[in-house]
This record gives sequence, C-alpha cells and structure tokens, in this order.
Amino acid sequence: MTEARALVGDVPNVTLHDIPTNDAWTRDHGPTFLVSSPGSPPALVDWGYNAWGGKYPPFDLDDAVPRRVAEVTGRRRFEPGIILEGGAIDCNGRGTILTTEQCLLNPNRNPHLKQADMERFLADYLGAKKVLWLGEGIEGDDTDGHIDELARFVGERTVVAALEENRDGPNYCPLRENFERLGRMSDQDGRPLDVLALPMPRPIYYEGQRLPASYCNFYIANHVVVVPQFDDPADRKATELLGRLLPGREVIGLPARDLVWGLGAFHCITQQEPALA
Repeated sequence: MTEARALVGDVPNVTLHDIPTNDAWTRDHGPTFLVSSPGSPPALVDWGYNAWGGKYPPFDLDDAVPRRVAEVTGRRRFEPGIILEGGAIDCNGRGTILTTEQCLLNPNRNPHLKQADMERFLADYLGAKKVLWLGEGIEGDDTDGHIDELARFVGERTVVAALEENRDGPNYCPLRENFERLGRMSDQDGRPLDVLALPMPRPIYYEGQRLPASYCNFYIANHVVVVPQFDDPADRKATELLGRLLPGREVIGLPARDLVWGLGAFHCITQQEPALA
C-alpha cells in the first residue's frame, strides 16, 4: 500500500483500498458494478472466478475480491454462483451483450450450463435483453477467447472488431468469421450493427510464445480513452479510428508491450464503477 500511494501521489478524487490479490487482472476477478435505479441501493455482481478454467492456481484471493469490494463500498452484493470473467463480456448500455462461445460455453468454467442457461444468467444479473455470440479468440489468448481482445462497443450500435490482414496468419480466419457474424447481427431493438475494423499489430512473441496483442483491449474512462501501443505501424491507425468514434474524449496511446507479456493490457487491469444515481 505504501508503494501504491507513492506511485499515485496525492490525488484528491482517488481512494486506495488495500485488498490482497493473487494477480493483477481486476477486469476478470473484480465485480461487475450495477447502475442503480432511483431509490435502489447501489449494487454489484460477484461472479465466481477460477483463473480462466483453473490454469493459474492459487486464485482464492482473486475470487474474494468482489466480496471485499462490497464491504469497503457498502454496495449490495449479488452472487449468481457461476464462473464468469469481466473480460468475457461487453455491453452497449442498452441491453445488448457481446461475448464468445469459446469462453462462456467452455466446460472449464461451467460444464453444466448450455447457451440458453448463460443467456438467462446474463438477463437475470445484468439485464441483458439480447446476447450476441462470436466464435473463437486469437492465438496466445489464455482466457479462451475473451471479447475484449476481439470486439467492443463504442456506441449503442457501433462495434469495432479486430481484423487480421495477413491471410497466412492463424488469426485471419477466426477474426474474419467474427467480423462477418457481427455484420449479420442487430441490437436489442433489431437495428443492425455498424461494424468497423480495428487492425491487428504484427505478431509479438516472448520465449517462443505468441502474445495476445490487440487494440481491442482499450479502456474507456470518463474523459479519456487509453489505447494499447505495441511499437507497431498500426498503433496510429487504431488510435485515430477510436478518436473519430469516441469524440469528446482524449484518446491516449500508451506503451503496452510490458503488459501483454503478462497476457493482458489496459482493459484487463481496470474495472469501472459507475457514478451513483
């Protein structure tokens, strides 16, 4: 905590809470905050967490993070009793959720649940009116296809989706299929999606392992958008596209090669909390 305070400095609107974890990826093990309706107490969803299908034990401290957050914030806590990581879902704020079959239907999470069961949980705990299912993730992604490496909402009907130009690369076919699926999809009101391509950076390897570098792992904050940069010619193209699609926010490109060595980026290490109603 002392080191964290030294790094953050004296920022009046920042409160630090000392919550022990096994790992840094709060997008996945942290809670999903719920927006309160008038007169309702603030709340959060405490999904179960098993380190992406039991890949990286121990994860007991990470699994306890939502409960600890509820304690320090005073928020009401809902516990569905199923495994779900925050990076596996993306929402347009109007009831449409993006996710992938590879992750949410993976037997290493909830082997007893089918697609219809998952959609019911998303409806009951997140108010989902429609769930849009993409297929496979990118090479090197140990999360089994998290949506925050593949496609993200940047508006109620506008989606950016990663697209690989190299026909010989392993990501070409799965990303092309996901892009084409999105082109046939619609939102909760039946309106077609406006789908734009985000480029993929050139492959990055560490000790022979392909790393899951993707510009889709950007983070949208109140007044800024933080976009991962990989020392790649496509960095500028991705940042400029997101700047056009998210006017009113400053788009900032930050180096992310060190983060992607840990198999994540800025969206993975953040979890936004909405302002209280």
